[in-house]
Amino acid sequence: MSLYGMMRTGVSGMNAQANRLSTVADNIANSDTTGYKRSSAEFSTLVMPSTGGAYNSGGITTTIRQAVSDPGVLQYTTSVSDLAVSGDGFFVVQDPSGTPYLTRAGAFVPDGQGRLVNSAGFQLMAYSYDNGVPAATVNGFEGLVPVVISDQGMTATPSTDGSYAGNLPAGATPVATANLPAANAAGAQYTSKSSMVAYDNLGNKKLLDVYFTNTGTGTWQVAVFDQSKATAGTSFPYTGGALGSANLTFDTTTGKLTGTPTSVSFTVPNGSAFSLDLSALTQLGTGFTVSDAQVNGNAPSTIDKVQISKDGTIYAQYKDGSTKPLYKIPLADVQSPDQLTALPGNVYSQGTESGAVRVGFANEGKLGSIISGAIENSNVDIAEELTNMIAAQRSYTANSKVFQTGSDLMDVLVNLKR
Repeated sequence: MSLYGMMRTGVSGMNAQANRLSTVADNIANSDTTGYKRSSAEFSTLVMPSTGGAYNSGGITTTIRQAVSDPGVLQYTTSVSDLAVSGDGFFVVQDPSGTPYLTRAGAFVPDGQGRLVNSAGFQLMAYSYDNGVPAATVNGFEGLVPVVISDQGMTATPSTDGSYAGNLPAGATPVATANLPAANAAGAQYTSKSSMVAYDNLGNKKLLDVYFTNTGTGTWQVAVFDQSKATAGTSFPYTGGALGSANLTFDTTTGKLTGTPTSVSFTVPNGSAFSLDLSALTQLGTGFTVSDAQVNGNAPSTIDKVQISKDGTIYAQYKDGSTKPLYKIPLADVQSPDQLTALPGNVYSQGTESGAVRVGFANEGKLGSIISGAIENSNVDIAEELTNMIAAQRSYTANSKVFQTGSDLMDVLVNLKR
């Protein structure tokens, strides 16, 4: 073993322990950074070829790894826009220039334009509901837009569909065809009546009268009218007639709706085409009951607050109590998260060894769920880092002694001829 080789190995050891101390310093400094993943120095030997009777010392090489796949403890907060991933996956964010990145730092707050940004200034990305129910672009970030939540304007959504659940009395007396509500005659008769609210294109409330009339054994007619068109004091006839009607058939053995149709379609006055789902209706031996009735749409209102579900859907709740989906937050993942390239701002980009980015929605496949009102703490263990610091310090000192000994022996060798 040459003296020069011994000194070179000592320098290699000191450099490796210096790298280790650098990761410890970073980890301790970021022990309270939301979503931070600890770094570690991994060592491997560097072996030099040796010949008989002579040993050539090699040294040590260092590889820096991030424990990206090691989750941190969730800390719950009172802010709805604080988000954490329980399980695998990353939020997709972009910088001011529009470049997308991955992150687990989900402490988002609205900026002056209503965009959700984290402490490093990265904007949360999601799919918008403006063009219908979104679908994820599995192999890229196309289609993602910044999440913008603003209460500066009022919105109104017309009703397009609804559902009606309840029971129609099996022992009802049939009504003659000429007297059915759909005929819209002055002497119209019906078995049961209910009303529900829908919204037109301007967000105006439209009261709809829904008539259920028995026409025979297991058969019923449903007819819908605009209440504002009813004749004062008697209802029938309605000006303009029924908005829509349908004939329903029930199984007299089970009391369940059978055959088609299972809904009634019509156009809401000054509104959109509307479909009322009646598939949950039954015909049993009891009175007329309504167990549930739902209609989408909302009157003109500003956003009162925001709710985020575990599947990542961002709902706006308006002052009138109605809700509307605005965005759906995706999660991204790679085959080897620990091989992602760490960048400033606690974000990651796809690396050569990490595998390609795959985008999907929460709770799909291996992706985790999104927790609103929580943030993921750093996965740094201070006690472990202090232990590593002490070990690195001792190793650095020992390697420095090796270099110092080699230097002293080199001086002896140089001074042999003196």
